[in-house]
Amino acid sequence: MDSNSTQNQQSLSDLSALEIIQMAKEHVSFDDTEIAFATRSDFDLKKMNLLFWTMNKPTIVDSGTPLLKLAFKIKIPFVKPAVKNTLFEHFCGGETIEESERTVIQLTQAGIGTILDYSVEGEKSVQGFEKTKKEIIRTIERAKGDKNIPFCVFKITGIGHSIVLEKVQAKEPLNAQEQEGWTNLNRRLNEICEIAHQNKVRLFIDGEETWFQETIDDLTYQMMQKYNKEEPLIYNTYQMYTIDRLEKLKTAYQNAVEENYYIGAKLVRGAYMEKERKRAEEKGYPDPIQPDKLSTDRDFDAGMEFCVENRERIALCAGTHNELSCYSLVILMDKYNIEKNDSNFHFAQLYGMSDNMSNNLAAAGYNVAKYVPYGAVKDVMPYLIRRADENTAIAGQTSREYLLIQKEIERRKQVRRIS
Repeated sequence: MDSNSTQNQQSLSDLSALEIIQMAKEHVSFDDTEIAFATRSDFDLKKMNLLFWTMNKPTIVDSGTPLLKLAFKIKIPFVKPAVKNTLFEHFCGGETIEESERTVIQLTQAGIGTILDYSVEGEKSVQGFEKTKKEIIRTIERAKGDKNIPFCVFKITGIGHSIVLEKVQAKEPLNAQEQEGWTNLNRRLNEICEIAHQNKVRLFIDGEETWFQETIDDLTYQMMQKYNKEEPLIYNTYQMYTIDRLEKLKTAYQNAVEENYYIGAKLVRGAYMEKERKRAEEKGYPDPIQPDKLSTDRDFDAGMEFCVENRERIALCAGTHNELSCYSLVILMDKYNIEKNDSNFHFAQLYGMSDNMSNNLAAAGYNVAKYVPYGAVKDVMPYLIRRADENTAIAGQTSREYLLIQKEIERRKQVRRIS
């Protein structure tokens, strides 16, 4: 048996990062900036260069965020167009599904799918929940029969109040108004999933805060049991930065085997770490977040391996900007002889980020999709602010994006000089 065959029998945990990268680069490399930015014009690159230069400066982001919130609050006239032509344009598809069509086409040209994500947050009223439900259904109807929109996505808190979810998880009694809210949330959820099932559109239910995530899990598994009998349509989200998610994934698999339905699993690292730790400290319960990033990375990759090993029952979407994890899934698919375009295996990243990964994976023949948020500019501001904060906070993330853009700008200059 040669050394490559021996490596192919090993678990991810047995391999070093260097070994994983070397093995994966036989199939795909994330270093090719020509492929990464093939759909971007020189003007686009210059705008991106300026944007990531700005986000690479924590002092600018830290001071600019509150000023931006204030400017929207007091309705300064020039703020909306300024944001729409910079942050919004880079990270969002448009203000409506129709406005987002340009982005769908752009991604399709690169062989990348679109995940339409109605990103309006903070709805608290019955009217708001109903409006969000109808918009989610519109995304499903748009995705019907379109292979370029392989998934739709929503948050449970977009169609029901988080306080009700929290009380249900804590097994606290609901008052009459809350009980009505709980009944309506279940109705809206079932209506959305039933339409997804009728139209054969795969649907991500996003992960949220741990103090009501178990309620979301229970609701999602009910929908899986009902609508995932023939194929994986409804996906739960596993935020692997919480200490219990790997075991929750394994338990979900066992339940699916017993009840004879398919699991849709979207694995992400997580989005609420600071909020989670602060709440745990304030309320005096154990911190639910992994002790360090290494533990999160370990469970994320172990989760992917578990899904691949149990692929007869689980469909996987690896939602990550981590290059090593993407390389890891590449070698797992090779190890188990999974076709690159197998419909039950997807990579996903956020629109406006990690184009070097998304475009190179797609060019190599893998299934890739981008989360494409849309909504009125003022309504998606919380999303945009998180993108700016996260890019600044994640060590090296913005610098990596910034350097890749500069590398491509320089490459194009060199090509012009030669020609």
